Amino acid sequence: MDTLDAILSRRSIRKYTDQPVGEEQVKELLVAAMAAPSAGNQQPWQFVVVRDKARLEEIARIHPHATMAAKAQLGILVCGDTRVEKYAGYWVIDCAAAVENLLLAAHSLGLGAVWTGVHPMPERVEAFAKLFGAPEGVIPHSFIPVGYPAEEKKREDRYRPERVHLERF
Repeated sequence: MDTLDAILSRRSIRKYTDQPVGEEQVKELLVAAMAAPSAGNQQPWQFVVVRDKARLEEIARIHPHATMAAKAQLGILVCGDTRVEKYAGYWVIDCAAAVENLLLAAHSLGLGAVWTGVHPMPERVEAFAKLFGAPEGVIPHSFIPVGYPAEEKKREDRYRPERVHLERF
């Protein structure tokens, strides 16, 4: 799959089979995530891989838009680590870039994944930080359920020319 095909055909997958996701695939997802650009190359991220079914079910309970986590083979919590920031506040953008790389890598490996936002909702950030014992300065950003897709979604054309402006609005 070439890069443009991966970008244009990736979809949020919320239904998964029972097929396990291997450790090598998880490593590939994390390698891709950590290859994302970041402000000043600060790489202010931490990742928690979650396979425990009870914990995945708890995530489905505490996050109203992550109910699919209970059926996923695993999930990846992406956190911003403000303790290593060179440029305050950019961790949010940096983590978003890491999430997009992770989603594209999952798609290219034949896996399904969906981006569920944690930050900036204070109640979600607090619940995830507590559930995972996040140290001071490590802020939950997103949770990504991952598994083999049990649904198929078609490629969509999302290009909107009315949102493109030349030189100025």
